[in-house]
Amino acid sequence: MDAPTDFLSVMNLEQHGQDTWVGLSADYSWGRIFGGQVIAQGLMAALHTTEDGFNPHSVHAYFIRAGEPSEPVRFEVDRLRDGRSFCTRAVVARQSGGAILHLSCSFQRREDEAEVQTARMPLAPDPQDCQPREKDWPWIMERRLMTSYPGAGQSMGWVRIRGPITDDPKLHVCGLAFTSDAVQFDAARSIHPLQVPTDDYHDSFMAASLDHAMWFHRPTRADEWHLYQWNCHGLTGGRGMTLGNLFAADGTHVATVAQEVLLRERRPTS
Repeated sequence: MDAPTDFLSVMNLEQHGQDTWVGLSADYSWGRIFGGQVIAQGLMAALHTTEDGFNPHSVHAYFIRAGEPSEPVRFEVDRLRDGRSFCTRAVVARQSGGAILHLSCSFQRREDEAEVQTARMPLAPDPQDCQPREKDWPWIMERRLMTSYPGAGQSMGWVRIRGPITDDPKLHVCGLAFTSDAVQFDAARSIHPLQVPTDDYHDSFMAASLDHAMWFHRPTRADEWHLYQWNCHGLTGGRGMTLGNLFAADGTHVATVAQEVLLRERRPTS
């Protein structure tokens, strides 16, 4: 089977029995499945089991082991609860080596209640004025990252799914989940005592996402530019705690994200 080369192909899951779906992975240059992809596919599998009108408001995930891009991923959904206002799902993503992700997600029907936003979008250059840093994303996603200076403990970047994609809100919320694993590492690296040029990151550090939580506040289009603002609250035991806000280009606070990252310094072996 050919590896998918666009977002819609990645999100096209094939049903294999009741509450089980199988998805394919893009061919990533670093040799393992991108964490945001597995979260997005797991969320889509859960959405396939919910009634129309239920929208995801939170996702909590543990990355268990690295995924192999050349092997399909099996998403097994457990319907934990179906209520009138909320429903809850658990998803386990598996490959032949075992589980690679455990995801819990909750969905809510729209409620006409108070609407207040206190988070404010930070000042940032337009995405067109930011140069792409790398060529690792020739498909699916575009990034425009801003420089994280040593000691800043912060990172920011514009991200969007390469589109356009259809108006299906399920695809857009999964698109946001896909992009949510794309900007935070620079916030943690910027406070590490070892400071190296960007091109030397992979030679100096072994980095991975450990766990991930995302709260969806308001809808937006994933194929339009949106801004991530991340802060790192510290490093301990090789783990960095990062918290982020996601804004649409007009300043709407779209989501809040938290992720614990693994940032191990590579040391020579004796």
